[in-house]
Amino acid sequence: MSTLSPARIMEVGMAFWPAKVLLSAAELGLFTTLGRQALTGDELQGALGLHARANPDFFDTLVALRFLDRDGNGPGARYRNSAETAVFLDRNSPQFIGGFLEMANARLYPFWGDLSEALRTGSPQNEIKHTGTSMFAELYSKPERLQQFMDAMSGISAGNFQALAEKFDFSRYQTLCDVGGATGQLSMIVAGRHPHLRCVSTDLPAATRIAEQKIAASGLADRVTAQSLDFFAEPLPKADVITMGLILHDWNLERKMHLIRAAYAALPPGGAFIVVDNLIDDARRENAFGLMMSLNMLIEFGDAFDYTGADFSRWCHEVGFSRTEVISLGGPASAGVAYK
Repeated sequence: MSTLSPARIMEVGMAFWPAKVLLSAAELGLFTTLGRQALTGDELQGALGLHARANPDFFDTLVALRFLDRDGNGPGARYRNSAETAVFLDRNSPQFIGGFLEMANARLYPFWGDLSEALRTGSPQNEIKHTGTSMFAELYSKPERLQQFMDAMSGISAGNFQALAEKFDFSRYQTLCDVGGATGQLSMIVAGRHPHLRCVSTDLPAATRIAEQKIAASGLADRVTAQSLDFFAEPLPKADVITMGLILHDWNLERKMHLIRAAYAALPPGGAFIVVDNLIDDARRENAFGLMMSLNMLIEFGDAFDYTGADFSRWCHEVGFSRTEVISLGGPASAGVAYK
């Protein structure tokens, strides 16, 4: 008699059920509404403006999925955030990552419904399919969408950038240029950890305006600045360290090589080029998130893709870098480092 079970197949095959429950909860602001309080189902239903049919099924599903805790049973039971959702999904928490879930719900969830078509055609399935406008052009033309996207990237990048600031030896360097720096988050985190560094965060003008506001509010404006840059049309600013956080994977091989060459040209001898991405393990067997992120690049851009540490090393050596290494940042993310 077979000991095989279809349980994992069903769990993965129906994974869009729990995913959409969590994404809808984030979209509705449920975890922020709860905050540090506990509410009954009726109170939570009223606060969120939900139909009676949502109560108690929606809330109890979140309990069963361990995203909410519940005190008691029945109509008088009170719901509260779990330890994780209180920290990561309450918008008032400094460690809030819910912006990424909100973006995933608004953009990625419907686009991933066309994954099969993307696999058959190699064509992107995002805004360009529906409006004829590329993802970045669409984002940069709509301030509210750009802000949502930048908040999403900040939410999922903060932990990786903190780990980079702790694990990489910045003591030998004086200046850093973050390419595609969005809100200036990487520059601010690294500068906060290493007071001797002066950092510049570069991006297109719409993003740079947002970064300037964030940097001013951080109290780091004496050592962190924001600069407008089109990194495919202009040379990168000279710096001892060039960083790219979740940037290199956005492009096809030709444009990846352009960015690597641009980084090499901007660095002095002994300088370091650092990419932060979900580097796929060299055997392509373990980092499922990195591999699915590469599929996401197919959905978003068609010819863009994620890559392994070995890929990064090979490309950098082709350009002229003398040595490379990979630094694990925890979870699926790593830093690829190339030294000139």
